[in-house]
Amino acid sequence: MTAAPASPSRSVLPRSARAGAVVVASVLGLGVALCAPAAHAASSSGGAAVVTRAGIDPALTAGRGARVDFQEQEAENAATTGSVIAADRTAYTLAAEASGRSAVKLTPGQYVEFTLPAAANAITVRYSLPDAANGGGITAPLDVTVNGKDRRQLSATSQYSWLYNQYPFSNDPQAGLLHPDWWITECGCVPAATTPAPTVSTPFRPGHVYDEQRLLLGRTYKAGDKVRIALPAGSKAPWAAIDLLDSQLVAAPHVELKAVNVLATGADPTGRRDSADAIDRAVKLARTLHLPVYLPPGVFQVNRHLVVDDVTVIGAGSWYTVLKGTQQTLAAPAPDGSVHTGVGVYGKDAAQGGSHDVHLSGFAIEGDVRERIDTDQVNGVGGAFSDSSIEGLYIHHTKVGIWLDGPMKNLKVTGNQIADQIADGINFHTGVADSVIRDNFLRNTGDDGIALWSEKTADARTIIDHNTVQSPTLANAIAVYGGTDTTVSNNLVADPVREGSGLHAGSRFGAEPFAGYLHFTDNTTVRAGTYELNWNIGLGAIWFEVLDRDIDAAVEVTGDHYLDSTYNAIMAVAEWGVKDQYKLSNLAFKDVKIDGTGTSVLSARVAGSASFENVTARNVGAVGINNCGTFHFTPAGSEFSVTDRGGNSGGGTTGDWLASWELPNTLTCDDRPPVVAPPAPSKW
Repeated sequence: MTAAPASPSRSVLPRSARAGAVVVASVLGLGVALCAPAAHAASSSGGAAVVTRAGIDPALTAGRGARVDFQEQEAENAATTGSVIAADRTAYTLAAEASGRSAVKLTPGQYVEFTLPAAANAITVRYSLPDAANGGGITAPLDVTVNGKDRRQLSATSQYSWLYNQYPFSNDPQAGLLHPDWWITECGCVPAATTPAPTVSTPFRPGHVYDEQRLLLGRTYKAGDKVRIALPAGSKAPWAAIDLLDSQLVAAPHVELKAVNVLATGADPTGRRDSADAIDRAVKLARTLHLPVYLPPGVFQVNRHLVVDDVTVIGAGSWYTVLKGTQQTLAAPAPDGSVHTGVGVYGKDAAQGGSHDVHLSGFAIEGDVRERIDTDQVNGVGGAFSDSSIEGLYIHHTKVGIWLDGPMKNLKVTGNQIADQIADGINFHTGVADSVIRDNFLRNTGDDGIALWSEKTADARTIIDHNTVQSPTLANAIAVYGGTDTTVSNNLVADPVREGSGLHAGSRFGAEPFAGYLHFTDNTTVRAGTYELNWNIGLGAIWFEVLDRDIDAAVEVTGDHYLDSTYNAIMAVAEWGVKDQYKLSNLAFKDVKIDGTGTSVLSARVAGSASFENVTARNVGAVGINNCGTFHFTPAGSEFSVTDRGGNSGGGTTGDWLASWELPNTLTCDDRPPVVAPPAPSKW
């Protein structure tokens, strides 16, 4: 297999020193808590079931995001004897990585209790446990009871949580700087080039602190029943943070009668024996007989890649059929650079023609990846698939959920759940064409949630539609790096943490140019517009960056909603070293609604242009357009021009967000404006 990094390094060196002159300049101090108004006490719901989507009223996200069969409840809205963690968006905190930016912290003997909003027989609990003193995590089960009885244990662990330090991160909380020759915000310096050398406290930059586990309850409970999650008295964990509970009614296991059952070829559903060879035999037999492969209920131990071609593999459902493996160290590095292997379902390499007519559905992949090694092929699904589909999988604890290396075409990735990845959730890398990513739910990725990366060969005619991406701990929820005729529509993204934001398009990482059109249509972002650690500035809920070349394709943003943005709603930016070489032109915004920005509606830090039509904004915390251009501050004004196409309205503390005096290119530059936390979003 061709090795592929799970998105290039985000810990880039910062820009050179900025131009000395700024207009209306102010400095935002590091460590400022970027937060919404404090959460209500957890018992304020009075025991009622409070259902949210992306941590807010579902009415505010109607019609957007993955169409899932579970209901989300935030712990801070439930009854508890623990303490509500105050809402905060400052990176490296339990609050910042929590859905809704708040959670409930329990000490031994304390609990949080959820009221079921509908009948359910299964739950998913998102939680955090502390790391071991020297790293490696601890295991400390949580007690689950319903209506005070039917006690079960949830096998909670922090073995897959807690990364530290600079990219590509460390599992050691006591480690010194991995890259002392990199500039860091904490001292505003390059430590190795500074005398006296600064010291950094350890653990340095703790992150990726949450995990989730699923649990079948053994019977169906009705709406109004009480599910209690407790940290037992005497637990070896001094605390547990409970973020949320998803509850659902899981259907009975699917049975595929006319198929090759892997039990018939020797697979072990108890997980005691390795079943990889037996599944290979079933795949070979199924191809001969022109039948699908059936994976019945069970846990099947698989510690390497299952390479499939021209076959359908059907499980009993992702709650019942699990491919589970431990990461294996290779005796010598593989030709692709991998030093480990592990459980995964792979197509053939694109250089070998890839795989065709593969259809995967209805099972879980449980990996064992605890560190980020970009050359490792330890992804849930990998390789190349054309004329194929990946549907209804649950992918957990792998490096990347689905990383595909083209060229390839006509792939449908639909209805999957991907959680707790060390790197990306889904990445279409190199020449993926005529394909769809739809109705997938992703949470707690360690890099981009969904990415298109047109390295060497452009991705083309890809649709990213009706997906939900929550709490990516690094980079963006949805990112497009080059490509032709791309549509990003009807998605719901929330709570990006750092070095990225909600929606992103960038001429970065050696990607092929944007060509044809790039459409962002009817998406909603919630609590995006994050702080960029390396640049020490706030980003936009949607942001565009030029680094490798111009972006001059037809970029249209229509019908998006940007809710409760920490900094800006929209950002157009150039990397400092190339700001006088490249531009960002022809951005067009129409029928967009913006409810709450900590700073501006638009922050422009690049040469180029944008137009706005029927863009409505409210609760804007700073000047509507923060226009710095390329920081030359010429008498002619900014190098970035804005066109008002009519119908734009609303604003905030400084008046109309798009005022006549700002047009077409008035310099209004405030390099680091102070943040005014907006109120919670509400119905229009």
